[in-house]
Amino acid sequence: MRVSAIGAAAVLLLVAACGGRDEGGGGTGTAASGGACQGQQTTGITDTSIKLGGIYPLSGPASAYGDIPKGIKAYFDYVNAEKGGIGGRKVEFIVRDDGYQPPKAVEEARRLVEQEQVFALFQTLGTPSTTATWDYTNQRKVPQIFVATGASQWGTDTAHPWTIGWQPNYISEARVYAQYLKQDKPQAKVAVLYQNDDFGKDLLGGFKRAIEGTGVKVVAEQSYEVTDPSIDPQMRNLAESKADVFLNVTTPKFGSQALAADAKNTSWNPLHIVNNVAASITVLKPVGFENVQGVVSSTYYKDPNDPTWQNDPEMMLYKQKMQQYAPDADPNVPYHTFGWAVASSFHKAMEAATCPTREGLRDAVRNLKGVKVDMLLPGVTLETGPDDGFPIESMQLMKFKGERWELFGDVIDTRKEFGPLTG
Repeated sequence: MRVSAIGAAAVLLLVAACGGRDEGGGGTGTAASGGACQGQQTTGITDTSIKLGGIYPLSGPASAYGDIPKGIKAYFDYVNAEKGGIGGRKVEFIVRDDGYQPPKAVEEARRLVEQEQVFALFQTLGTPSTTATWDYTNQRKVPQIFVATGASQWGTDTAHPWTIGWQPNYISEARVYAQYLKQDKPQAKVAVLYQNDDFGKDLLGGFKRAIEGTGVKVVAEQSYEVTDPSIDPQMRNLAESKADVFLNVTTPKFGSQALAADAKNTSWNPLHIVNNVAASITVLKPVGFENVQGVVSSTYYKDPNDPTWQNDPEMMLYKQKMQQYAPDADPNVPYHTFGWAVASSFHKAMEAATCPTREGLRDAVRNLKGVKVDMLLPGVTLETGPDDGFPIESMQLMKFKGERWELFGDVIDTRKEFGPLTG
């Protein structure tokens, strides 16, 4: 899958014309010819083009996330055709499939960096895949920008300055649910299903820390592996706990299974909280909307199904351009909207870069000051700094009603409510 302004061969010829390679795999040339930018890496970028690489599970147990690059592709197609690209540079976006398998992610990262010679890896999806690749990308000094995972390590780790997340980290998301329960169910007994990897453990650990010293208690925990065919045994065990809250920390496939199992068990009727990464309509619809009424989650970007945004200029633009540039993709699928929002965020970061180089992009994404992205919820902006590697740390709660999510409460800035996250 590519968003191509010029052929790959032409890109390589242009990059080669820019100069020699340094230890990071970058050349110097016209894209970095000025003053302070001289000598910085320009592999994958010229005065007229930028080449980006993305790694997603287009197949396998997390293939629902394969909708995200469709939204990204539509955004870049639109910007290339109607805005002259980003800063006059047309974007070529190359997508690879890792099947949600970390070894495959490493293989694809090497192909993108060494064979395709991309300027940056824009989005590697999943905590396991990103963990498997970030040593490589940082050794090669290749930006690994706005990775599609909320693991807290992307913002707290100081040994990998070339990697940064985008979406709210899982600890911040867990804090939002903890605050909700402390206010609405201060004596809640919580049963938790979580994915047995860094993703699941990060969110569960953040939740436990956020409820310390309160009446909210975790009374049962069950984990699952991404290779498990079903989570029915775990759900039966959790139901036996008689907890009055069920915290569903899963990826889409298992999120649907957990929602369905909860709906079938009429003897257990907990408040069901599903984490954001499994809260898409594509997860809920197979279960039956009648079976997911009242489920709670959180979000930070606009829902294309919410009539609140019916006349919102950015939502109207998004739906129009999705129909134009991705006619086979349903614009009402939130993962497409996510893709549009993160591509727009990359656009803003690239425009903010002092140098159109790998180093310039690395520095820009770590110096974002109240950057507004029109597809994010009002009050949610991109904010980073020397001691803050988390671009988004604000979320709003939502409850499923009818056939869509409804926002409730105010946007919660977890920086202000709980303080900054540190390593």
